[in-house]
Amino acid sequence: MRTKVTEHGVLIPKQMLEGVDEVEIRKERSAILLLPVGHADPIRELGQQPVTGNVDDASINHDRYCTVSEPRLS
Repeated sequence: MRTKVTEHGVLIPKQMLEGVDEVEIRKERSAILLLPVGHADPIRELGQQPVTGNVDDASINHDRYCTVSEPRLS
């Protein structure tokens, strides 16, 4: 997509920002980056898909369950 830079800046279509409430704007070298605020840190995704099955120690052994291909199910 190309757009003109006006005296006010650039308008970004809302459909390109679906599900985003706030962005951080950064300039790195010759690139301008728009980063969704609060979505960059994967820790914010924890708890979105809780462990299912007969696992009673998922919160204690979370890292192990995330890195093992087949978690131990009791």
